[in-house]
Amino acid sequence: MTSMILAFDQGTTSSRAMVFDRSAHILATAQQEFTQHFPHAGWVEHDAGEIWATQLQVAQRALAKIPEATVAAIGITNQRETTVLWDRATHRPIAAAIVWQDRRTASFCDELKAMGHEQMIREKTGLVIDAYFSGTKLKWLLDNVSAARERAARGELAFGTIDSWLIFKLTEGKVHATDVSNASRTMLFNIHALDWDNELLALMDIPRNVLPQIVSSSAVLGHTACEGLPKGIPIAGVAGDQQAALFGQACHQPGMAKNTYGTGCFMLMNTGETPVASRNRLLTTVAWRIGNTTAYALEGSVFMAGAAVQWLRDGLGILEKSSDIELLANSVADSGGVYLVPAFVGLGAPYWDQNARAAILGLTRGSTKAHIARATIEAIAFQSAELGHAMRNDAAMALTELRVDGGAAVNNLLMQFQADLLGIPVVRPTVTETTALGAAFLAGLAVGYWRDQDEIAALWSREHTFTPLLSRALADEKMRGWRRAVERSQAWVA
Repeated sequence: MTSMILAFDQGTTSSRAMVFDRSAHILATAQQEFTQHFPHAGWVEHDAGEIWATQLQVAQRALAKIPEATVAAIGITNQRETTVLWDRATHRPIAAAIVWQDRRTASFCDELKAMGHEQMIREKTGLVIDAYFSGTKLKWLLDNVSAARERAARGELAFGTIDSWLIFKLTEGKVHATDVSNASRTMLFNIHALDWDNELLALMDIPRNVLPQIVSSSAVLGHTACEGLPKGIPIAGVAGDQQAALFGQACHQPGMAKNTYGTGCFMLMNTGETPVASRNRLLTTVAWRIGNTTAYALEGSVFMAGAAVQWLRDGLGILEKSSDIELLANSVADSGGVYLVPAFVGLGAPYWDQNARAAILGLTRGSTKAHIARATIEAIAFQSAELGHAMRNDAAMALTELRVDGGAAVNNLLMQFQADLLGIPVVRPTVTETTALGAAFLAGLAVGYWRDQDEIAALWSREHTFTPLLSRALADEKMRGWRRAVERSQAWVA
């Protein structure tokens, strides 16, 4: 029987399962969207029960396509900061999951800044104070769900990001754990000590007994015990989606970088075993821990990338399906001076402006939906270019190429414009599903399916390289126009 690795790729809008063989080829895949809930302005919620149900279903469907194969291990990658609080006895959430995009704790974040905690939090966690991260979301749940604080104090509740939730469900409650990469996104984790930080827990009023055990990204941490999957499969790899993509892109050496174009847009550069403090408001995060070695990364986070295209489709109705955007955008020679700043939920790096809001600027009577479509594609590249420039300055390392993945990486217009703005080659790999592949690689390493990172790096291959075509002068001019547009969108909400 064929041995394979099963990867869970639990994202913001859908759950996926992918099966990989030793050559890193995709043997089977299944995907299912789930419901997005927007109960109030700025709030975004998921039903964690629906997330588990869809993830289990796609795993079953993927495995059914290759019944002759056996599963050597399961790797998990996930939307990172989304926060779940559940009952340890019933295994049920006590409230809706608060999604990473949710802004309900922005005012508390402003309070933390006003109290002078920004530098301390930055030094310990590598993060800026923002509603994006899990810690303030967990505090909100404890403060606002009936009897949650009392129950948490009695040890009845468990907190986790989506990786922890899936591990708990897969093991029938036997394992409550998170890996270092996901822990580093909570604003509760000390990235130097690699442990939950007592000072941060006290600041957020969070009891330590609700927190998961912290484990390595590549290690057997439990075995399947749930209904619906074969029992006893090792759960052996866990990483947040962006760190998993960095690993899946074989960016194993310092200075190597990738950008993932999904719901949001996330650029990470491997900085090696030493965390690099950003001077340009990027994040310092744990990339992964394998054995006794911890790798760190600089990260720039864009909140709205593919989600802006979804807005054109669902909000404005100018696209029938998201993939139509490239054809529509290519029907005009340029954006006609139109800029779209997709600050629907504020701005991420390098601005971290919770009060910015989306704007379309430069419209004239000659502007069409094609110009708006092209401006939306360009906005994704503009935001990512700012991250790339900041990363080069922070790391003092030459960024010689950018490896790309995610759903929008298939958009040639976007990839070419990205290369033009950054002035470096943009490389699209043969397998663009590198988030799931990274989880598979981490799991496979732990059980000896792959020998080492060198063997994994040899499996990576490039499908297309986009080389810069714009002059640097014209690229710089376009970036200046973008920054003017961003300035007009900032601090919009009082």
